[in-house]
Amino acid sequence: MKEKFSLQLSDVKAMAAAGEAEALKNNWAVTIAIVDDGGHMLCLHRLDGAAPISAHIAPAKANTAALGRRESKVYEEVINGGRTSFLSAPVLQGMLEGGVPVMKDGQCIGAVGVSGVKSSEDAQVARAAIAALGLG
Repeated sequence: MKEKFSLQLSDVKAMAAAGEAEALKNNWAVTIAIVDDGGHMLCLHRLDGAAPISAHIAPAKANTAALGRRESKVYEEVINGGRTSFLSAPVLQGMLEGGVPVMKDGQCIGAVGVSGVKSSEDAQVARAAIAALGLG
């Protein structure tokens, strides 16, 4: 049997706090979603002023990153590169930059999705959240 890492509540709280700190430092009103390796919601953290739609987009980005085991930006690039048929991929709805998987020792243990500002800034907040675990 293979051992499997998983996010604990303390990890999720640390990630949400670090993501919030990064967003507030830059005056960004965002929603931060943290999911487990199966894309199941562990935390939805909507900052003051974040648009209501961001509470739908952030979890979708996180879900896509967790299930795909790669940044959601990859799917956006594939589609923008002309492979529009990828839009019909089942389950994946957040195919925009801003979803980043949480990787430990080659295993995906979850993902962070952020929505509310430019996609590259969303990804910056997600990476800051993950960095709170010392995983980069």
